[in-house]
Amino acid sequence: MQPLTANGLRQCLRIAIGATCGFVFAKVFGFQYGVFFTVVPMLLLGMVPVMNLHAARQLLAAGVVCALEVGIIGGLLGSHPILVTLVAFVLFLYRFICMAKGPLFLFGANGVLMLSILLHFASYPSTNVNDLLLNNLLANVLSIAVAFVLTVILPDVEPRPAAPQAPAKTSSRIRHEALLGAIVCTLAFIAFQSLDLKDSMSAQATMILVLFPMNWYGAIAYARRRAIGTILGVVYGLAAQALLYSWSHQLLLLVPLFWIGVLIFARLHVREANGAGVGFGALTTLGILFGQYLTPTSDLVFSGLYRVSSTLAAIVIAMTACFALHHLLNRFPATRFGD
Repeated sequence: MQPLTANGLRQCLRIAIGATCGFVFAKVFGFQYGVFFTVVPMLLLGMVPVMNLHAARQLLAAGVVCALEVGIIGGLLGSHPILVTLVAFVLFLYRFICMAKGPLFLFGANGVLMLSILLHFASYPSTNVNDLLLNNLLANVLSIAVAFVLTVILPDVEPRPAAPQAPAKTSSRIRHEALLGAIVCTLAFIAFQSLDLKDSMSAQATMILVLFPMNWYGAIAYARRRAIGTILGVVYGLAAQALLYSWSHQLLLLVPLFWIGVLIFARLHVREANGAGVGFGALTTLGILFGQYLTPTSDLVFSGLYRVSSTLAAIVIAMTACFALHHLLNRFPATRFGD
């Protein structure tokens, strides 16, 4: 755990204000998929300490490509689940290749998370696919705009040290990481489709987020932190609803509590300096709870408790699959992870 620097404090404020702007925007204009407007700013401002054009291009490209892919798949292959699954595997695979190679990590990470969620939700007849894709695209554009504005209003106090150069990966390790991520993502997609788990977005997101380290060793370490973060996020959400009680759907009262919660977990995320720690897990859990499940007709208590149980189950299942695939891929020289 690192001390909070002046730059770190500015990043915490950018994350908290950015997520709150998305939350307010979604609630005021009544967007059905408010989770995109709360979680995407968290991902962007949490993963990119200082907003830049390269990150903006990646995020925008990820949103546009996802929309095109989901629209084409739904229009041409919607009635052929086996073909949809095979195409989904290929789409997951090239995104994990981008992540494994490094320079396009944000494009791959945001793309694989959003593609998994969009494909799953778009498969339901009751879903308005155009609204779904529009919400995601608009959330990406809004997040980029807010991130740039906050970078101008709340710039870093001092220059950040250059990021350490990542060690070069062997071709076999890149193949190992890409195949591991793509196969587990595809298995998760099959499971959520087969079991008709439309209300388990948090669990679905968790199964994707634990794959961001792209190897068994990193995934199992992040899984433990993700579980703790999920519990912290849910506890804060339940405490906020208990505090407001019958006023828990008043936006003017919700916004300060949401901002404070995001700021607390953003501080933890920045101090961990890990990218995938307890703070990041708590942030995304809070964003999903407030963005998607806090509505006048829903009960955050039930949603929160369900989110904890489903997320913990998703972590166990994802780690079991990662463990088995890690050892299977290591049996072949062409897909060996390495020492």
